[in-house]
Amino acid sequence: MRKILALVAVLLIADLSHAATKPNIVFILADDLGYGDLGCYGQLKIRTPNLDRLAAEGMKFTAHYAGNNVCAPSRCCLMTGLHPGHAYIRDNKEVKSLGLPFKEGQMPVPADYLALPLTLKRLGFATGAFGKWGLGPVGSTGEPLKQGFDRFFGFNCQAVAHNYYPTRLWDDATEIKLENPNFSAHQKLAASADPNDQESYSMFLGKEYAPDLCCREAMKFLRANKDKPFFLYYPTTVPHLALQVPPDSLAEYAGKFPEEPYIGDRNYLPNRTPRATYAAMVTRMDRDVGKLMDLVKQLSLDERTVFIFTSDNGPLYDRLGGTDCDFFNSNGGFRGRKGSFYEGGFREPCIVRWPGKIAPQTTSGRVTGFEDWLPTLLELIGATNSIPRGLDGISFAPTLLGQVQTPRPFLYRESPGYGGQQCIRVGDWKAVRQNLNGVRDGKAMTKVVTELYNLASDPGETRDIAGEHPETVTRLEANLKEQHVKSAAFPLRLLDNRPRRIRAD
Repeated sequence: MRKILALVAVLLIADLSHAATKPNIVFILADDLGYGDLGCYGQLKIRTPNLDRLAAEGMKFTAHYAGNNVCAPSRCCLMTGLHPGHAYIRDNKEVKSLGLPFKEGQMPVPADYLALPLTLKRLGFATGAFGKWGLGPVGSTGEPLKQGFDRFFGFNCQAVAHNYYPTRLWDDATEIKLENPNFSAHQKLAASADPNDQESYSMFLGKEYAPDLCCREAMKFLRANKDKPFFLYYPTTVPHLALQVPPDSLAEYAGKFPEEPYIGDRNYLPNRTPRATYAAMVTRMDRDVGKLMDLVKQLSLDERTVFIFTSDNGPLYDRLGGTDCDFFNSNGGFRGRKGSFYEGGFREPCIVRWPGKIAPQTTSGRVTGFEDWLPTLLELIGATNSIPRGLDGISFAPTLLGQVQTPRPFLYRESPGYGGQQCIRVGDWKAVRQNLNGVRDGKAMTKVVTELYNLASDPGETRDIAGEHPETVTRLEANLKEQHVKSAAFPLRLLDNRPRRIRAD
């Protein structure tokens, strides 16, 4: 018995020693940030010095795709290694619409579903998430503390996150109150208020800015776990609407741009200087990224930490909530915005830095997607034996480490949102389908139309060439059919033989 106990002790010590040598992971996920919103991706009006430094010290990807074109399904793809044709969550869906007994939150993922945090926790990583969740309310199967995270701080519900000065946030499974005024995040400026007077908008500010609090808690997590491997997931709410930023950040851009006041609507809050506010929000987010980078260096963890930065989907359509993506060229010249499967809706900036492992000042055009992160990160930490079976993701760790890698065979996306959509990219060919829920302009549709683009010659997807390449269309349509698995909760009606009824006027 003593020999057995001694052997167990030796194996335990060896396992802990091996875990301590694994690299840490800091995964920063922006919210509705466009491909062109960073200086290192061509942005000329918004300062992002820390992210530009991250890119200069690591590898920048030019063909990285978010998991979907809106928030929750994109995050589900990231956390599971599955593309949207196989993943459980395929669109934003509120628990209230489902009749579930929770006061806030989105449709929860099933128990033990998010393989990325669950696997890293099992491998001995401390796991923390700080920012916006969106994959299930507290008390549901999708609660972050039930999906592999030791620590959570921030917004559980995406809708509550529309106000950067909320009255409450979640600290693990406990709701805490903040010192902010209680106002609706969905309102117009009062008719009696002067839209040109900055003071008219002061009621939409508070004392505690949620991203500042999330950054503070993330830094506490880093300090507390500096002596063991950690996975810091940092899904900031920036720069998602509403347009709100503390005055000290706004001052940097005051008077820099022509402005037209946004007086608000039923969805988002008013703002006197929407362009300056958007720029200031991105720059303040960049400042927080710099804080995390500097702290990791202070803790002597730089060479043991993989930093990743990307975004969950493309930027918003112009003027929605006061945004002006055309002014900033937020989509980097690509067609489409959030909610679209044209490139601008889900092709994202992506930066990866690991000093001593990933060559600095490098750029990769490899096609990669959110489903690839699970196998990639597990390969980088030396845990390929722990990669779950049945994933859609393909590790691009060899590309990160400077090795030649076979091109990705295809990248598939689907969403029942915005009318129902599919797309697939195979090499430079890309097929796009829309209106798959059987309705267009209020009229029933029965025919599925496939658009075809060649991204090498037409990256802006300006010319549909399906009629010129029927054999390519047929091949890609077969791929689209193969990758879509029916979902009762998120149907694509024309593909699933579930036609939508249209009421007669």
